[in-house]
Amino acid sequence: MTNVVKLKKGLDINLKGKPQEKCLEPLQSDTYVMIPDNFHGVIPKVIVKAGDKVLAGTPLMFDKNHPEVKFVSPFSGEVVSVDRGERRKVLGIVIKKDVQNGCVDFGKKNVSSMSAEEVKALMLESGVWPFIKQRPYDVIADPAVAPRDIFVTGFDSAPLAPSIDYVAKGEEANIQTALDALCKLTQGKVYVGLRQDSSLKLKNVECVTIEGPHPAGNAGIQAHNIKPVNKGQTIWTLSIFDLIIIGRLFNNGSVDFSRIVAVTGSEIQTPCYVKAYPGAKLSDLIGSNIVKSDYKQRFISGNVLTGESVGNDGRINFYHNQITVIPDGSDEHEFVGWALPGLAKYSTTRTYLTWLFGGNKQYTIDARLRGGKRALIVSGQFEEVFPMDIYPEFLYKATLAFEIDKMENLGIYEVAPEDFALCEFVDVSKTELQKVMRQGLDALLKEMN
Repeated sequence: MTNVVKLKKGLDINLKGKPQEKCLEPLQSDTYVMIPDNFHGVIPKVIVKAGDKVLAGTPLMFDKNHPEVKFVSPFSGEVVSVDRGERRKVLGIVIKKDVQNGCVDFGKKNVSSMSAEEVKALMLESGVWPFIKQRPYDVIADPAVAPRDIFVTGFDSAPLAPSIDYVAKGEEANIQTALDALCKLTQGKVYVGLRQDSSLKLKNVECVTIEGPHPAGNAGIQAHNIKPVNKGQTIWTLSIFDLIIIGRLFNNGSVDFSRIVAVTGSEIQTPCYVKAYPGAKLSDLIGSNIVKSDYKQRFISGNVLTGESVGNDGRINFYHNQITVIPDGSDEHEFVGWALPGLAKYSTTRTYLTWLFGGNKQYTIDARLRGGKRALIVSGQFEEVFPMDIYPEFLYKATLAFEIDKMENLGIYEVAPEDFALCEFVDVSKTELQKVMRQGLDALLKEMN
């Protein structure tokens, strides 16, 4: 019998611009960029130079801290340039894709006949290892540390998130192969969190039905409510999107980083899906499918809560399966806006009359903070949207002060910045919670190592 976890805390933000289940053909980018900053905590060592010919699966760089962790080209082509910034920091590896799309042949594999070391070696060599994240610290998993358990998020609950069932259609065999491979890498269990209406039928894993609002789809939330990670323990996390790419490696013998990306938001004319590669230009993926306007628009790689504003000519993040375009709002001014009924404004409280419409009304929200910086107000708002047995306000304060003992006692090893995204959204103090938690986790990792 499938386990069921029911979450009461959280918040679903019903935004305008949900993707329709149809896939459009996007423009082909002239160049694609491998951006080291997409891989948090990695110190890149570039091993290619301008003019080099590469295949899909050819290593472009590796992590100096873990040389066995390689980052490969997602397709064949020519390295145009290696862009660097201050102090020779690597900003991106620019690649021009060719039409042949040749690939490194890693050989088709039968996972059931492979050992754990063989599975790990293939994943490291082929460049799919960076899809595996670890808790604590929310960084790429250390290959030398075996996980207690592995948690796979089988749905995305973020605003305007892509439908897993639609994206996974036709990829069921690859997903199952990837799960079989992951089972080889842990002495514990592989847990998959699914919605009750999921069409995925999976074997050899522990399926858990997750009920409740966002952030129910976050890996940390699922792990905490299934089997929490304690000090001295390590768990790995992935998503179904990652399993598709990992499964292709074993079944096809080559890497295929292509993915179905949701193009969403109130500024998109026809929200839909497109096929894309990591590092593609957002303007090519969106094309003319955008609302023509005189006001400023914000182009986000990812969702509105945890994504990054990259601009129309920005690149889609290696880990993102969603693009969101919303009004920026920086060029708007409202006279006594706080005194108006606000029938079109979203509010988590009953500040405006929009609560009378219930949860079915779709909102257009811009990127304004609608307030300045101020002292943190302890109001209990965070706890209402934070479905962990953790005190988020106290953990934030301990992290800000970097009091390690308090951080450990308050659950720092279980969380990632994305778990605080909703707290940041409802915070009347406009506190950059995700940024502070990221800095705290990085400092703690450095201290512990």
